[in-house]
Amino acid sequence: MTTETKSTAATVGARKRLPSAARASAFQKEWFAGLREAAERGEPFALVNADAPQEILRAMGIPYVVNQWWASVVAAKRLADRSLDALRSRGFPDYSRQYDAVAFGASQLPPEVAPWGGLPAPDFVIAETSGDSARKVFDLWAESGRTEFFPFERSSAVTAPARWWELVPHRWEEAFGADRLDLMTAENWELVRMLEQRTGRTFELDRLAAVMDLVNEQAEWNRRTRDLLAATRPAPIGVHDLINSVMIPQWHRGTEWARDAARALYQEVSEAVAQGAAVCPDETVRLMWVGRGLWFDMDLYSRFERDLGAVFVWSMYLAIAADGYPRHGDDPMRALAARFTGFTDQLYMPGWAEGWYVKEALNHGVDGVVHLVADDVPGAHFTTEALEAAGIPVLEIRANNADPRSTDAGALDAAITGFIEGRIRPGQQSARTAQGKGTA
Repeated sequence: MTTETKSTAATVGARKRLPSAARASAFQKEWFAGLREAAERGEPFALVNADAPQEILRAMGIPYVVNQWWASVVAAKRLADRSLDALRSRGFPDYSRQYDAVAFGASQLPPEVAPWGGLPAPDFVIAETSGDSARKVFDLWAESGRTEFFPFERSSAVTAPARWWELVPHRWEEAFGADRLDLMTAENWELVRMLEQRTGRTFELDRLAAVMDLVNEQAEWNRRTRDLLAATRPAPIGVHDLINSVMIPQWHRGTEWARDAARALYQEVSEAVAQGAAVCPDETVRLMWVGRGLWFDMDLYSRFERDLGAVFVWSMYLAIAADGYPRHGDDPMRALAARFTGFTDQLYMPGWAEGWYVKEALNHGVDGVVHLVADDVPGAHFTTEALEAAGIPVLEIRANNADPRSTDAGALDAAITGFIEGRIRPGQQSARTAQGKGTA
């Protein structure tokens, strides 16, 4: 890290944390301690992937941890490399699907080393089988004999609807098609039957409907926050400050606490806007981070503010929470299928993802995009191509967001600095020159 970067990082470290982020982190730590105690008493517990219908577990009162959240905690605690080493020591690859595999690797760490004492051994693992490697990662959990893996099929779209974000809240049948929804609805009911048999608990459709209503309310508060931030110059809140405030409540979707946390975040942002708060009063560059969060180096999002006046104003977490989750309808199980049938499509698939990213980039008025391209993300090139075609310069970074060995902080900082100085600022100068000529 350069002297300038260290100075900037120190400035960032002194920034006052959002109250909603502090509350969310405290809640999560307390909740996790309770989960561990319940698991030790023999209560059922599930590990689920982000693309699995967690709302079924919520409706049945079965606690769960989201695989990606636990991977982010492990990476943030600087334990991802040790977790991946544990995989390699058992003869498994440590260079494939790291975001999926880190949690399993971390399960091999001693409790005194693992974050918060470690993840309890799950009774169930639930995930979509998005490829052979992903399937094998989750199969490993079931080899102990204690854990049962419930796999969901990965269906594909024949056509991609234009402006899907306008369709999916209410017209999701049109967006995803009956065949795909039929498949996942049937699988949702299969999951219910398995959970009922294994836990002795009863699933109630009315309870799922209430959970879905709370999720829709939460998504509406996230939409308001996203739209307010998109419209405000300079940025009152940066990506670094928002992620805990957004993502911890996302993993508790379907609870009143999560709905209220999303509302509290909106109120905090509204107050910040009213007070004229600014992450960087001298903001000259607005950046967008496309891709998963760089969990082992979250300070990256703030290192360019003081010296370059560059603020990361967008990440996918708040935006997909606003556009990707609301589903309204009379059949809560089919509406739930509509929430997850196209989850990967919305973020990554050609024909779906690139239009959404362009829409978000234009709405937020970004000057450039840093695009983290992971090895398991399909269609990244199409997203970059669409953004460039819209006149928004893109810097592609090849790295794995959960594996600190996949990139070098100094090289990454240098690449982003060079991108700002070499592509964004000259473009801004050209635009000002052209505007001046047009008004002469």
